[in-house]
Amino acid sequence: MSSTRQLKYAGLIQKDLSELFQRDTRHWFGNAFITITGVDVSPDLSFARIYLSLMMVADESAFLELVKSKKSEIRKALGLKIGKQVRIVPDLNFYLDDTQENAQKIEDLLSGLHIPPAKEDDKSDD
Repeated sequence: MSSTRQLKYAGLIQKDLSELFQRDTRHWFGNAFITITGVDVSPDLSFARIYLSLMMVADESAFLELVKSKKSEIRKALGLKIGKQVRIVPDLNFYLDDTQENAQKIEDLLSGLHIPPAKEDDKSDD
């Protein structure tokens, strides 16, 4: 369970990283649309897991490797944005958010099921 402090810190990182990816990193990542879907911060606030959702990207795993290769530049830019508000700029680790893919798989499984309609029982005690 995350503390209030961790949740506030994660929200700050998510907001500022989102702005960073939308505005300042176009020269690194081109026209890719990157959404920060979640941030998990360690209890000591020194480590952050960043979950990304990608659009307009042909090969997501190769793109994730590109993002990971730019990790130090991204952390530096984040530090310039939040440096006055926090003591430690966390080490960033990036992961693909596969929530949408998992939801689609479940939806496909459910739509493929054959569920017979419920029988209408005799109405009793009317």
